[in-house]
Amino acid sequence: MQRSFIAKNPSVLIFLSCLAFFTLLVTVLSEGFGIGVISTSFVKTLGKTLCLCLIAVAMDLIWGFTGILSLGHFAFFGLGGYMIGMWLMYERTRLIVVDSLSQTEIPPTDAEIVDAIGNQIFGVVGSSEFPLIWGFADSLVLQLLLGVLVPGVLALIFGWLAFRSRVTGVYLSILTQAMTLALALYLFQNDSGLRGNNGLSGLQNLPGVEASQDVVSLWFLWASALALGLGYLLAAWVVSGKFGSVMRGIRDNEARVRFLGYSVETYKLMVFTLTACIAAIAGALYYPQAGIINPAEIAPIASIYLAVWVAIGGRGRLYGAVIGAAFVSLLSTWFTGGQAPDIPLGFYTIKWVDWWLVLLGLSFVAVTLFAPKGMGGLVDLWSQRKTPNRHGADLGPDDGALREQEASQ
Repeated sequence: MQRSFIAKNPSVLIFLSCLAFFTLLVTVLSEGFGIGVISTSFVKTLGKTLCLCLIAVAMDLIWGFTGILSLGHFAFFGLGGYMIGMWLMYERTRLIVVDSLSQTEIPPTDAEIVDAIGNQIFGVVGSSEFPLIWGFADSLVLQLLLGVLVPGVLALIFGWLAFRSRVTGVYLSILTQAMTLALALYLFQNDSGLRGNNGLSGLQNLPGVEASQDVVSLWFLWASALALGLGYLLAAWVVSGKFGSVMRGIRDNEARVRFLGYSVETYKLMVFTLTACIAAIAGALYYPQAGIINPAEIAPIASIYLAVWVAIGGRGRLYGAVIGAAFVSLLSTWFTGGQAPDIPLGFYTIKWVDWWLVLLGLSFVAVTLFAPKGMGGLVDLWSQRKTPNRHGADLGPDDGALREQEASQ
């Protein structure tokens, strides 16, 4: 009798249950629900953390399971944020302009409204005309589709060029980092069409919605939790079947997988594109909660942080990626937000705002050297997942196929 997917992967049900309980608990304790134990700003922080957990799951798929250390996935994360940010900024500005011009004696024409919107949005960079890339900014549905399609197509083109050339290892990591840097440098320019260094702001205000930020923050928390749950479920389904076995084979011995007749480049391209789309969805939910996005958000250092989160959490374990992203993100908020107390040493005072990155780097080195399984390894210990003692056990069609000396390997 064939077992169901959940029966073969009980950790998925445990994770989804914990996620649902966490979301319900935060909702009940939030200001939007009325109790007010958890502030609205912290609800937004938790919502953003769930989005970072989702992109960490994507990073674990491409790195932990496929062995491709991508240092460019935050580019897809940022593009998803830019796509939804364009609609949020356009629609919010349009409502303000229409309300302002409605008080004039002569009703404005559509062209005058569009010119006024363009002046409001692009006046900061010395322009008033809408660039071509803003052609669908007035449609929420199209911008949501573009939020997935644009990063997906970019990943497809980049991956096809890189994988068909059989670029691997550190060279591929450098290429992905160069792609991210090139995109960030382009977006820093005022003529990029996305307001250059100013970025897109005011994204926390949902156009036409009268609800307070207390309630809106809960909506985004629910959406982020739903996206994380579905993304985790999809990732677990991918890695649990034949596709996941091929991914692990590529990670462990790419030449052997190719020798067995599998199209390694096709599998890599599929995983790279899929994880780019997941990262874009995470970004589309993250930046409306952050309220602003600018090119600095997708600088190469952000993708390096992402790799650190997954390494600390334990790559090759989906729950490890979530644990690592949540732990490091919340700890970073605590240290860099000035909440961690300074440590006076007499001759010098340790200020965590300045030393947090040093601590994070040391933690990454320590985990790599002494705990390669990361924080996810603690979950393994807690659940008592130990390698079975195979000494003297049979392995193969013949009795005694596994010898004592073989078991020690």
